[in-house]
Amino acid sequence: MTRPNRLRLILRDLGTGAAFASMAVSGQLPIWALGLFAVALVVALTGRRPFSRLPRLTAVLLVPLAGALYLAVASGRMDLVVAACSFAGLVAGQRLLSETSPSTDGQVLLAGLLMVAGGAALSGELFFAVCLMAFAVLASLSLGLAVVEAAVPVGEPVPVREVMRPLAKGTLFALLGAVAFFILFPRLNWNVGARRASPGLGTATSGFSDTVRLGGSGTLKSNPRVVLRATLAPDPGTEQLGAYWLGRTYDTFDGQEWSTIGAPKKRSRTRVTLRPGADKQVYQKVELLPAYGSRTLIALETPSKLGNALVHTSTGTRRTQLQELGGDELRFVVEGLGYSYEVYSVPPGTDTDPGKLEQLEHDQLLALPDNLDPRVTELARQVLGDEKDPLTAANKLSSWLQREYTYTLELGGDVTDPLTEFLFARKAGHCEHFATALTLLLRSQGFQARLATGFFGGERIGDEYILRAGDAHAWTHVLVPGRGFVTVDATPPAFRANQSLELLESLVSIYEAIESAWRSSVVDYSFRDQMNFVRDLTRPPRAPGDKKRLDLPPMRAWVTAVLVGVAVYQAWRYLSRRKPRTKALEATRFVDAVERQLAAVGVKPRDGETLEDVSARLTREAHPLAPAVSPLTRRYLEARFGQRALQPGESAQLLKGLKLAIAALPPEEKHQQKARA
Repeated sequence: MTRPNRLRLILRDLGTGAAFASMAVSGQLPIWALGLFAVALVVALTGRRPFSRLPRLTAVLLVPLAGALYLAVASGRMDLVVAACSFAGLVAGQRLLSETSPSTDGQVLLAGLLMVAGGAALSGELFFAVCLMAFAVLASLSLGLAVVEAAVPVGEPVPVREVMRPLAKGTLFALLGAVAFFILFPRLNWNVGARRASPGLGTATSGFSDTVRLGGSGTLKSNPRVVLRATLAPDPGTEQLGAYWLGRTYDTFDGQEWSTIGAPKKRSRTRVTLRPGADKQVYQKVELLPAYGSRTLIALETPSKLGNALVHTSTGTRRTQLQELGGDELRFVVEGLGYSYEVYSVPPGTDTDPGKLEQLEHDQLLALPDNLDPRVTELARQVLGDEKDPLTAANKLSSWLQREYTYTLELGGDVTDPLTEFLFARKAGHCEHFATALTLLLRSQGFQARLATGFFGGERIGDEYILRAGDAHAWTHVLVPGRGFVTVDATPPAFRANQSLELLESLVSIYEAIESAWRSSVVDYSFRDQMNFVRDLTRPPRAPGDKKRLDLPPMRAWVTAVLVGVAVYQAWRYLSRRKPRTKALEATRFVDAVERQLAAVGVKPRDGETLEDVSARLTREAHPLAPAVSPLTRRYLEARFGQRALQPGESAQLLKGLKLAIAALPPEEKHQQKARA
């Protein structure tokens, strides 16, 4: 028996590993499934197949595992799709460790295909795309080598080096064909079956809590991970938005920690109006990513209406309601991995209605902690003098803080009085220190103010704006009669957005750009996009700044025409180089003649056996006709598949040699063969 080609098995095993990785990148597979498959893959790559001796027993062991997964699903401890993907990984692992054969190879690749489908259902994100491409390339090369290996006579080496180049070309054309099929074949949007969110390989890095404790090192500011994507209308068109995205506000400070006295409202609604709208409102379609890690909605300051909320969980997407809490906070009722919703915000600088505030809430906007250092009040008096206007006072204090204090993330941790530590000792802090200081300095002089938290920034990626975890920020709302709450930020402008490493931020931006292109071009690609693509190929473009259409077809139509022309030319060249069909028929007649001569002495093919199989069997059995049949088989394969046609009279010459070999058989051998036949 010929030993399987080592390179083919490595490509097959690596392709299966890529298929399993397409599911694993969703972060939803259980640890034990990851561990078992990883062990199986490593053992298989070393060339060892320990299940070869016990194929049935190891296959039977999968049955109780399937039962355990079913019970986990039935009891609600595991999602059905996750269980199916885990079992597909187990089957693939069992097949990887079993004896190699054509049927085993097919089962391994089939399991890989199922795992890729499972990965698409679990996430469909950019890492999945990389795994999908890896599986397609590796599996195609492995299949191609398998075909070549089957055509090579037994005992002869597989011409790997010679066939890899044409196999690579074939794989490339297959991938291009798959892309063309994806673009042009009418079908449903991928998102109909795929899940919008998956936990991925990382944990949530930001979020909101009911309190803000002053202190800490502020390491979140150096985290470049993307937590929010938003599409705005009208589109500002700027690369850096530099906007405040509000999450919630706090009105009570006890000396160390901010909280709010507002009580949550019991009723949940699908649409919430926080305040009256205004002309030229800013529409936002927001998606909160799993890295966000909170149920609090984020919106451009100042939000007026929020609704159409969807929660994305590991089992799918569904509508959810919103609950209004104190501090202008809105939360999703249902907890999920990610969320999407729509918001209308009043334009920046617009006077807003602060809403109906109870007397207690008004009083709380002036409340100071019981143990407030008297030097805080005296400091504010020295800076403001006799200033009576709240907004002017806030701007004076903000400018003074930015001038006299330093921004830093290197703090020593919790202290007894963090505000006094910031104002009179360290004189350095991050945004929470600056915002807290401004808020309490204003209150000490009788100006109503509160702390606001959310994000600052907005980086353009494609048609969207993103926020990073490091964009988390705190600032001050000062209540101005007739204008409502006005934002005043005491943090130095250079330190309001994220403070991550430039290189790391650039890498994340590149990833986000590719991810955005993947989602818009593949995951969200729908039947409507297909129609638009075809229509744009024939619709003349508009001249820049002019509604009049140009007479010439668009550039993409020219590019498509060139590509189609090249494809047609290549197809013509390929067909023109092909040998006439009569040559293939000649090879077929030749193999029929060989089989007839062999059948005359009782050597007949068994069920499903080709001439190659018969030749291999005769060689294994040391049959006296094997030396004569082997070169005939090789010549037939060359004539049939190798584009080396039989020359005139060659088949007759070869058949004559076989006839002589048959004639040389001993009479008893002929009799035995006929008897066995």
